[in-house]
Amino acid sequence: MIVDARSVPENEMIETDVCIVGAGVAGIILAREFIGQKFQVCLLESGDLMPDTATQSLYEGKNTGHPYYPLDTARARYFGGSSNYWDIDIGNNNLGVRLRPLEQIDFEERAWIPYSGWPFGKAHLEPFYKRAQSICQIEPCAYDTEVWEESGKTARLPLTGDRVQTVIFKFGSQDLFIREFRNAITRRADNLLTFLYANVIEVETTETAQQVTRLRVACLQGNTFWVSAKFFILATGGIETPRLLLLSNRIQEAGLGNQHDLVGRFFMEHLHFWSGIYVPSDAHILQSMSLYNRIHIVHEVPIIGKLALTEKVLRHEKLLNQNIQLIPRVLSHAELYPSIVSKATHSLQILRSAIHNGAMPDNWEGHFKNVAANIDHVFMNVLRKFKRKASGSFNKPLINAFRLANMAEQVPNPNSRVSLVAECDQLGQRRVQLHWQLSSTDILSVIRTQQIIDQELRRAHLGRLYIHLKDETPPDDLHGGYHHMGTTRMHIAPQKGVVNEHCRVHGMANLFIAGPSVFPTGGYANPTLTIVALAVRLADHLKHLMA
Repeated sequence: MIVDARSVPENEMIETDVCIVGAGVAGIILAREFIGQKFQVCLLESGDLMPDTATQSLYEGKNTGHPYYPLDTARARYFGGSSNYWDIDIGNNNLGVRLRPLEQIDFEERAWIPYSGWPFGKAHLEPFYKRAQSICQIEPCAYDTEVWEESGKTARLPLTGDRVQTVIFKFGSQDLFIREFRNAITRRADNLLTFLYANVIEVETTETAQQVTRLRVACLQGNTFWVSAKFFILATGGIETPRLLLLSNRIQEAGLGNQHDLVGRFFMEHLHFWSGIYVPSDAHILQSMSLYNRIHIVHEVPIIGKLALTEKVLRHEKLLNQNIQLIPRVLSHAELYPSIVSKATHSLQILRSAIHNGAMPDNWEGHFKNVAANIDHVFMNVLRKFKRKASGSFNKPLINAFRLANMAEQVPNPNSRVSLVAECDQLGQRRVQLHWQLSSTDILSVIRTQQIIDQELRRAHLGRLYIHLKDETPPDDLHGGYHHMGTTRMHIAPQKGVVNEHCRVHGMANLFIAGPSVFPTGGYANPTLTIVALAVRLADHLKHLMA
């Protein structure tokens, strides 16, 4: 049943057993798992069933770190949450999202990655991954490439070593979340009430802040009311969840769950960017690469193949996880050798411009040091330009090749964070500030990954990879994938995480968090399947507590 929160009387108290805040992917799965239970469930959604400009504007905020999307465009504040932004055409007039579990190594504490390690391994999550794939209708569960190969249609690259592998991504349907699951929750569940236009603005607790007593809910039209429950789950994403905890500071001045200044820290994204070109050795290879550049229906499931390093190589080389999709392009020879973007060449450009204009720039000494320390990059650019002119390469025939669409994990960084600013939204709540930070390891790991892939392509006589990244300078087009992870990270110790292994906020008896904000690390897989698996796991835990 749907209730318009704007119709709830002022200061009304809604009583229920379990209260879920947020009807995004995690909230929807939790609500679905609770259908038909003997306890009552309340689902609070800030928006409507369709987008609403006034409600969406509550997401406005400030970016101060690496360039990022405007925050009010990076999330969807209406029923369905991020699933409303899935935009991959998977056929039959349906849009979808890539789905794949995290790898075993992603759950481990890796000595070369600070702050890595989940409270459990992948084997523990496997039964929930299996259920998640059934929910998302992408069975069979296997991801072994052999299961998804079809002769003449989806053959993989015949790499000869054990360093680079083909990995399979499946696609899930948007329609499941925004129609089928929504209808099951709002029309066919007698024990579920869904409130729309319901903005949670405060989590109220006992005087010791060890138990949540009720939530304060406000509508943009002016009325406010309360929701009390035995258990509360925040499922509002990797930016809004820490914001709500920080705003709820009536008892704990630093915010709920923030005794160790961890709430909002460790914001992670998947690094998305175009960099590198794969040129096959002959036309036959070029024509047999469809597994990697378009969606195929195998066993009635949409799939695509990508390249990744094997676990053995990740351990030996001490690298972050990454996957690469190959996108066919017709390119010129000049595009194989773009100018090297580095601190040295950037500083040289600034100095040349300053000399031309007759005035030295600020920090001119630093620019001279950059050029001197990386003079080899400067000479390399000059040499490449000379070779192009001398050989007339700009006039050579075009090349059939593949551009590399990179998607990489990043190192958890406590200084990459979500915090609050003084400016308030229409409900009088302080807005959020995102300071997304990258590290040199993030980019250098990508470079080494591409070097290894190039070596294996050459070894198998499949062609070569032209690598454009040369130092830790991020490529100009580096952006995120709307994957907001890590800001209420999971760890068994309260000094190292906001929630414990059951996704319960440390020090609080009845407050849980669902969604990607609990991820300690991000791996290279889209987070959606892991979000679903963790939501199913949390639902089972709460059913047990309610029994």
